[in-house]
Amino acid sequence: MRIELSPRLRMVGELVPPGVRLADVGTDHAYLPAALILEGKIPWAIAADLRRGPLDRARATVRECGLTGKVAFRLCDGLSGIQPGEVDAVAVAGMGGETIAAILSAAPWAREGGIPLVLQPMSSLPELRGWLQKNGFAIQEERLAREGEALYTALLVRAGEMAQLSPAELWAGKNVNAPLRGAWLERWIVRTGRALEGMARARGAEVAARRQALEEVHSGLMSMKKEWEQWQR
Repeated sequence: MRIELSPRLRMVGELVPPGVRLADVGTDHAYLPAALILEGKIPWAIAADLRRGPLDRARATVRECGLTGKVAFRLCDGLSGIQPGEVDAVAVAGMGGETIAAILSAAPWAREGGIPLVLQPMSSLPELRGWLQKNGFAIQEERLAREGEALYTALLVRAGEMAQLSPAELWAGKNVNAPLRGAWLERWIVRTGRALEGMARARGAEVAARRQALEEVHSGLMSMKKEWEQWQR
């Protein structure tokens, strides 16, 4: 049997180191751990979710795939139901960046143990990268995937020092040499440009400070896009 992962989850799975015991946080149907076990990439996993319904769906997936005994189930908030030493890697996919940061903040053992983390934020990317930078994590690799019209990123993160990210790199990442990089940068250029247009008529010192910060991000994104296009030639 084989599970066909969506492009977003396939990207996450590709960043999971081979041979690890994986904790899949927010597992929903447990498609990610089930697929990786069926493919022989990992031997065992914990499927964790905050809600009972998704965990029941995860149990059904595991039964249908004949993987009983190879996946454990935890009804818990983030990593709260997983003990240090139980897993060798953690995947947190399909959540907001601030939620991911809160999950990691509540489980310091993930950083202290040097556990590789595969993070796939759906929002608040600048906030997540900034939090990682300030809290002893280094982004080792970023990938991009497209599903329909949507673009997604996934980060492989470990404990360690990371070079200071520029304001634009907090939004769009650094050294992401993926074919979708140009489209990814254009997405953020358009979004920051629209935000600046919306702030054009606003007044006040606070708005002026936010506008100046966003202008710096927008300018940096434009420079990154230009560098990318030159590199592609």
